[in-house]
Amino acid sequence: MPSSDTGGALQRAAGAVAVILLLAFLAMHLTKLHSARSLARATQTAVAAAPAVDVVVVHSGGAAASLSLPGETAAWYESTIYARVDGYVSKWYVDIGDHVKSGQVLALIDTPDLDAQLAAAKAKLQVAQAQVNVKQADAVFAHSTYERWRDSPKGVVSEQEREDKKAGDAAAEAQLAAARAQVELDQADVDRLRAFEQFKRVTAPYAGTIIERRIDIGNLVTAGSSASTTLLYRMVQDDPIRVFVDVPQTAAADLMRSGARAQIFADTLAGGPPISGTISRTADAIDPKARTFRAELDIPNADGRLVSGLYVRVAFQLENNGMSRVPAATLVFSPTGPTVAVVSADNTVRFRAVTIGRDDGEQVELSTGVSDGDRLVLNISNQIAEGDKVQVVAQDGAPAPSVAMRAQP
Repeated sequence: MPSSDTGGALQRAAGAVAVILLLAFLAMHLTKLHSARSLARATQTAVAAAPAVDVVVVHSGGAAASLSLPGETAAWYESTIYARVDGYVSKWYVDIGDHVKSGQVLALIDTPDLDAQLAAAKAKLQVAQAQVNVKQADAVFAHSTYERWRDSPKGVVSEQEREDKKAGDAAAEAQLAAARAQVELDQADVDRLRAFEQFKRVTAPYAGTIIERRIDIGNLVTAGSSASTTLLYRMVQDDPIRVFVDVPQTAAADLMRSGARAQIFADTLAGGPPISGTISRTADAIDPKARTFRAELDIPNADGRLVSGLYVRVAFQLENNGMSRVPAATLVFSPTGPTVAVVSADNTVRFRAVTIGRDDGEQVELSTGVSDGDRLVLNISNQIAEGDKVQVVAQDGAPAPSVAMRAQP
């Protein structure tokens, strides 16, 4: 009897577990079915609802527009200094970073070949000068001889001898003139070599800063500035300093003139105030490849705040000219040109062609195509077509009032 009671209890326990598992399975199935139906209803609702968009409102006029462009600095003068004579470097006096004065000696060059040429030229000049003295004496003797024969009575000397002495006198004068010309030629050669002697002292052409040195004592240097010739120094003068900036053609009306003001920002200013400057000159022509023009600003730089070759940012303030300034994300580019998606009062999308007046990358100014108060879609989806209804969820960066109310519990 006890065994049968135990078996019945086990059967009843197994039946209870089966019922519990069945109920749990049914509960999970019903939960999943409810979730699937809720998801399907939500999906159908989302599909049926108008797509959500962010819009900005057009405001024409307003303050002047800011145009920030990359630029670079360049020295007022930058010179590469080569040797003018052949020789060896005997001394150098300045190194990179040194500030030098105009005419200051930078290095000395030993020129044994030039020295020998100058000595030979001087000796040749002395020989030529001695030849002049000889020819001078010959000319005096020939002239006195001719005078005696010329003044002799007829019949005492023959006419042939008289003409011979006359020719001798002329030949002596010609030889004297040639000797004097040779002296002038040799003197010119000496002067030329003496002028080259001055280039043994390499000097600074102006006051500036040494930015490169390529020589050392004993180096062989060759005269000239060809591709195979090693330079001695490079130096710059950076007060004032130039700032180059390439301006897009859309700003030509404002900036293709001297005197336009700018603010210059650079990392070397270490958080200090920007440097004010004005455009000194422009190319006065548009580059047909880049559609930009070159503008230059001359900046006083006595304190050395700027150095040549530095990347800077140049900011200009442009007149508004009544154009509408909107984010670049509102533009849609089509084969016919730029357009914008305008949301009407009944939330219908209409595409409208526009004309870009200025473009600084983040903001554009439109000269035609939009009006004050128009709502433009930001980053419109390519799934939205002309005439589609949309739902405005944010306007000028803030949630739309209707969306805020729907979000309340």
